[in-house]
Amino acid sequence: MRPGASSAQDDSRPQSSRAEGLIQEFENSEKGWFWETGRDGTLSYISDNVARALGREPEDLLNRPFSDLTFSETADGAGTSERTLGFYLSSHVAFQDLIVRAKTKNEIWWSISGRPVHDEAGRFFGFRGYASDLTKMRQSEVELDRLARQDSLTGLANREALRRALDDALVGAVRRKHRCSVFLLDLDRFKAVNDTLGHPAGDTLLRLVALRLTDEVGKAGQVGRLGGDEFQVVLPAMSSNDELSKVAQGIIDSLSRPYTINGTLVSIGASVGIVTSDYDDRTSDDLMRDADLALYAAKAAGKGCFRFFAPEMHEAARERQLMESDLRVALEKGQLRVVYQPQVDASSEEVTGFEALIRWDHPEHGPVSPAVFIPLAEEIRLIDEIGEWVLRTACAEAANWPPHISVAVNLSPIQFKSPALTSTVRMVLGDTGLPAKRLELEITEGVFLSNDDHVHDMIRALKDIGIKLALDDFGTGYSSLSYLQRVPFDKIKIDRSFVNGASDPESRNAALIRAMVGLASDLKMRTIAEGVETPEELQLVRDLGCPLVQGYIFGKPMPAEEALELAKKGAATLPAQLPPREPRIRIIRATLLHHLGQVKGARLRNISSGGALVECREEMTVGAEIQLDFAAGGLIDAEIRWVKGTQFGVQFREKFDLRLLQPAKPAPTGSTVMKPDYLTSGDASETG
Repeated sequence: MRPGASSAQDDSRPQSSRAEGLIQEFENSEKGWFWETGRDGTLSYISDNVARALGREPEDLLNRPFSDLTFSETADGAGTSERTLGFYLSSHVAFQDLIVRAKTKNEIWWSISGRPVHDEAGRFFGFRGYASDLTKMRQSEVELDRLARQDSLTGLANREALRRALDDALVGAVRRKHRCSVFLLDLDRFKAVNDTLGHPAGDTLLRLVALRLTDEVGKAGQVGRLGGDEFQVVLPAMSSNDELSKVAQGIIDSLSRPYTINGTLVSIGASVGIVTSDYDDRTSDDLMRDADLALYAAKAAGKGCFRFFAPEMHEAARERQLMESDLRVALEKGQLRVVYQPQVDASSEEVTGFEALIRWDHPEHGPVSPAVFIPLAEEIRLIDEIGEWVLRTACAEAANWPPHISVAVNLSPIQFKSPALTSTVRMVLGDTGLPAKRLELEITEGVFLSNDDHVHDMIRALKDIGIKLALDDFGTGYSSLSYLQRVPFDKIKIDRSFVNGASDPESRNAALIRAMVGLASDLKMRTIAEGVETPEELQLVRDLGCPLVQGYIFGKPMPAEEALELAKKGAATLPAQLPPREPRIRIIRATLLHHLGQVKGARLRNISSGGALVECREEMTVGAEIQLDFAAGGLIDAEIRWVKGTQFGVQFREKFDLRLLQPAKPAPTGSTVMKPDYLTSGDASETG
């Protein structure tokens, strides 16, 4: 047989048989299928594969309207295409790539094309066409769309999805004439977990937070993650302050419960800013900006709480921006200055050194507390520049002192992270001529919340320069003992919160100070007691063996000229007439604390004419201006001087008359004359 004979034989098959073979081969490939209808739109042909996909036999589908096999709308009510299959079949109009969904339990999508069939006389006979299966492509599109709207770590809605949810909530609020609300959340102490346990543990914690947050909000709103440790909740139909407060507090309580991650117990908190839409033209961007201001207020109030947006927050934000600008100008124009507080040998009263402290004299507002502008400088990344200026100024001044007197300079945790710190210290010492052994850098436990390798590398590099290191605010953090074990400190500073009230026989502070001094001595470290203000406190720290003292009893922070004079003199003699210690009354009494427009419940622990010991569940900050109301003489203006956990010491702006706390004298026996209420009310308020 000649080559190619079989092919010729195959070619001799009827044309119709060859076409049927090609159709069958195409349909078996599952890439597409053919269909045909009569004049009335009923099926006269359809692929066997399609019938099986629909769970039917081909014979069951013939003579049935083709349009009955598809949905005219999707499950969410949106049209599959602009015009339906039934429309085209009835209008005898050709169509192409019509997207339809099959009427099946399983989701099946088709792209159908067809054209009308006419005879030679132009009479309509029906439709013929083909279709392709779009199910996999459609599922891929849905998955991509889902991923585009979903946070990859937590599975919550992402920033874009939250933006759409808020836009929809605003439109719905206007249409239904109600208001919607937004929560902006920030996790407290999350960075510490991330830095100490590692990023995988931080990711696990974020997933657990997402689960708790979703459970707490439920169906009331859309929960999402904006990024990092920041979350958002959109509440389309909730605006009552009582309801919002209840939900916000529930979120805070839920997220603040301990977590167990890889066998480690982890505790964090949450701060929440709340904003509610109004019947105005505010956009989603406006609401998010206001929610951010409310969140900032919650964090400024001590974290672990929620705050509603108030219009005056815009003014506060404006003032903060002005302060930020003014702080930059202050550094450029020399409005900052350094003062020096003496550090004294507790026994000989010889000056051993000075601590350099920064001050800001604002040209309009006067002195600005470091408790206010230092956190701002850290936030706007100006602390490195300010810190270098303080270091250079202090070292240049200390170079003029006698050679045995040192200078201590505080380092911010942010400064400590800078890779350029060691080179900056070397450069300053070289430029000023101050020997390295006379410089002492004070760090707080905050520096240990960053990467351990970096911390120990930095400490080793600084010690190689020859400087001394001191641990500031010792005893107020979480892991002071472990730091002492790992870090070669030269000195630890006992926080003033332990010194204040330590001379009280019922206080346990003396025992704590004794333990700190003994521990430091065993580790070949020196201790210095901060905040010593009275002869009783000075005598106590002497008796407890603390070698160094710093406090108002030997001098307040002073200008460079006075520090130089005292350094040359060598001894910080006690004032000839020391003010006697204010008499204190031990008392447990409920009080109301007014701060930043909020009223908090608190408890008075002891009081003198000049100040008091107060206890409050919410965290407070040093330097905060507050008012106390304990039903004795009205509101009392005060400033927080120190904080230790839930307790803090306040100093009154004006002397308080302790007699207002004395109980009323018993009425004399015998006949009495009743007074009208308006004559006795004043006496009642004074006795408290």
